[in-house]
Amino acid sequence: QVRLVESGGGLVQPGGSLRLSCAASGIIFGIASMAWYRQAPGKERELVAAITRGGSASYADSVKGRFTISRDNAKDTVYLKMNSLKPEDTAVYSCNAEVYSIVYWGQGTQVTVSS
Repeated sequence: QVRLVESGGGLVQPGGSLRLSCAASGIIFGIASMAWYRQAPGKERELVAAITRGGSASYADSVKGRFTISRDNAKDTVYLKMNSLKPEDTAVYSCNAEVYSIVYWGQGTQVTVSS
């Protein structure tokens, strides 16, 4: 059974930081492509950041220079460090794993940026 469990969300003031974690089980994490998506109320889900099994990262233009995706294959975990957070970053953030063209999703974690 594949499980992706996100953690680290919460309420933060504008300009603050958070680090999201996504712990994977039931997959061969080392060969998985991992990504973070987010969905704000009334908006479509969007890709925030992705990292290949080789460690190459890519980002949405809206988060470049502020967010960093990383992975620890020894812990089967992918991270999203978010700095300089803005109110428009408020959304449910979900972890995504793709292995052999099969896509898995976590349940999501809420991030709210507000003063």
